[in-house]
Amino acid sequence: MADGEKIRVVIVDDVAETRENVRKLLQFEADIEVVAAARTGREAIQITQESNPDVVLMDINMPDMDGIAATEAIRQKMPAVQVVILSVQGDQNYMRRAMLVGARDFLTKPPMPDELVAAIRRAGKMAREERSKTSQVFVTSQSGSNQPMKSVGLNRGKIILVYSPKGGTGCTTIAVNLAVALHNEETRVVIVDANLQFGDVAIFLNEQGKNTVLDLAPRVDELDPEIVDNVLIKNAASGVHILASPSRPENAEKVNADQFSKLLRYLRQLYAYVIVDSSAHLTDVTLSVFDIADSIILVATQDIPSIKNARLFLDLLLTLNIPAEKIAFVMNKFDKRIAISPEKVGENLKQEVLAVIPLDERTVIPAVNRGVPFMLDNKTQPAARGIYILAEALRAKLVKREEELVTVAKR
Repeated sequence: MADGEKIRVVIVDDVAETRENVRKLLQFEADIEVVAAARTGREAIQITQESNPDVVLMDINMPDMDGIAATEAIRQKMPAVQVVILSVQGDQNYMRRAMLVGARDFLTKPPMPDELVAAIRRAGKMAREERSKTSQVFVTSQSGSNQPMKSVGLNRGKIILVYSPKGGTGCTTIAVNLAVALHNEETRVVIVDANLQFGDVAIFLNEQGKNTVLDLAPRVDELDPEIVDNVLIKNAASGVHILASPSRPENAEKVNADQFSKLLRYLRQLYAYVIVDSSAHLTDVTLSVFDIADSIILVATQDIPSIKNARLFLDLLLTLNIPAEKIAFVMNKFDKRIAISPEKVGENLKQEVLAVIPLDERTVIPAVNRGVPFMLDNKTQPAARGIYILAEALRAKLVKREEELVTVAKR
């Protein structure tokens, strides 16, 4: 936010005491201003149009129109306004519906004060960026008149690399659960294990198929959908397809970077999302993925070595001429008790924090040990909420980047 510029907030809740409590909480934040409050969903739509806020704090359960329907109406009329959903129900169905209609964040009531303020600041920043983009980006229609650019879908499958330059940050956990979150009947997902020596993707999904990347890489120039379908492991519980790493570490050398990148390019023709999990080591195979990835999820934790390595990695990308727009920075295992906040790390790295995934050992560790992604089994837990937010933010980022590329191409 610009210096002296406050984030304008509207509070929507049918309980007067809740509205007042939130207002009192936010009055101590110098960069946040509550400009209005509403008691119902319909009133929220009207007041939002009148007050033009940056952020709407939206309750779900209201008498005349629920918060999800109100969010959808607000986002259709005022796409730059960001909505943060507040609900006593942590049900993943509510969460998913909220994200699908354009909510920016989803918090369980009552939210922790620092959690709420951080969510408002992230949403406020996004609102200003959206307004700036809307005012600047126009495309020329065939008739020659200037019209606001319309939203476009993803025209081809997207390759998403989940990477950290430091081990132990939880990349495989994120990659597997992100794949589950993104997958549905219309957007099929394949997850590829690029840790060719000691990959664990198949284990995280309780799969131990004989087929691996070694069954496709040598035949990369003669692939067809039937060959690929016969090799990939189909995880019945999630619907996600898996391309596993070699079963023995010494076989990693049998796959070269050219084969691997060609294989990913082929898979993007068959799947909406190709999620690639990688080790921290900068092998030729990993470097080849940097070049073709549509998005690189850079994962860091709150320890100094992780932040230092993330900085070194970002410097390396400049040397390799990898566009900064590809980076999607994620803070994993976030512990509120540690003073190093995601915002401070983002400022240090000069990166927007796309998502924060809380430390949730009671959910994550049993899920790994059972081979059942927590996005299937514990969808209402804090870690699952973080993955949902990441999935929706990543979708939006990819669509935005494609819009920008379309705009440049039409100039």
